[in-house]
Amino acid sequence: MITVWGRRSSANVQKVLWTLAELELPFNRESVGGSFGGNHDADFLRMNPNALVPVIRDGDVTMFESNAIVRYLSARYGDGLLRPSDHRALALAEQWMEWQQSTFMPAVVTLFFNRVRLADDKRDAAAAAQAERNAIAALKIADDHLSRHDWFAGPAFSFAEIVMGCMFHRYMGIDGTKPDVPHVMEWYEALKEREGFRQWVMVPVAHNPAEWTRIERELG
Repeated sequence: MITVWGRRSSANVQKVLWTLAELELPFNRESVGGSFGGNHDADFLRMNPNALVPVIRDGDVTMFESNAIVRYLSARYGDGLLRPSDHRALALAEQWMEWQQSTFMPAVVTLFFNRVRLADDKRDAAAAAQAERNAIAALKIADDHLSRHDWFAGPAFSFAEIVMGCMFHRYMGIDGTKPDVPHVMEWYEALKEREGFRQWVMVPVAHNPAEWTRIERELG
């Protein structure tokens, strides 16, 4: 059985848990990282010397990096389901997965830390304002694509929706100005119809460090 190391509140861990749910794969999970600690223990560092979650073990495969894990699981267990078999759809799925990581995610992470995770006296208002502008610009690009496609990969749901969906849900929970992106919002509503998204991604939202720690502990 697959084992996942990582806390449920982590968006990167949520990518893996949602993927496992879509593939209907049984797994065990260990709460590691954040307020749970354990990610600097020797046993964990042997699996991931970066001391970050998630990590998975699937038989003789142990690996880290959330997007790589999603790709691996999709290729081994969901080829043609989460990993498109058509080369054009696969190209789109791969492209938007990378775009999420390089373009949208940095803005969301900066917003998240400066409006949720950090104490007030540690926050950088200027960095948050710029990140807000960057996120809005990125989402307008995504909205244009989704005006012509049902999903990021084109006609069908794919692993690109998983990585983008986790980060977009995190973004929607952060206070601030949101753009008018009707096609992205239609896509978001479609994600909410998926059981795996509701179970593993639509978790309570925090607005300050104390709330974040409480929710993290409650989720496990």
